[in-house]
Amino acid sequence: MRLLLNLIWLVFGGFWLALLYVFFGVIACIFIITIPFGIASFRMAGFALWPFGRTVVAKPTAGLASGIGNVVWFVVAGLWLAIGHVVTALFQAITIIGIPLALANLKMIPVTCFPLGKDIVPIDQAQLRAGAPTGVGLPTR
Repeated sequence: MRLLLNLIWLVFGGFWLALLYVFFGVIACIFIITIPFGIASFRMAGFALWPFGRTVVAKPTAGLASGIGNVVWFVVAGLWLAIGHVVTALFQAITIIGIPLALANLKMIPVTCFPLGKDIVPIDQAQLRAGAPTGVGLPTR
């Protein structure tokens, strides 16, 4: 089921969203001081390209620098990327098949706005980090 949802996602919005993340990542990597933003943007591009079966978890080592960086990111790129997610979700929600895609789009907005201090991991790995046995707790589909 995840493979099917990811393929549908890729065709109906995921590819273009990933390109937006890559664009902002390349812009961020132009200056040395903003390379962490570029890395976060490239990480989000992978998530925007193939989101089903993966989830976002907080990094235990994130600190004040991540918080300050998230504020800068939100002003420069996060808001615009979030608008892209909302617009894409609106178009996806027009059809019944697109509703799960639209919901996934909307779930990506918090990490789009504040990506620093977050990891994108497979759902099974997130369950292990949370201490839950595999197959218990988080949905696996």
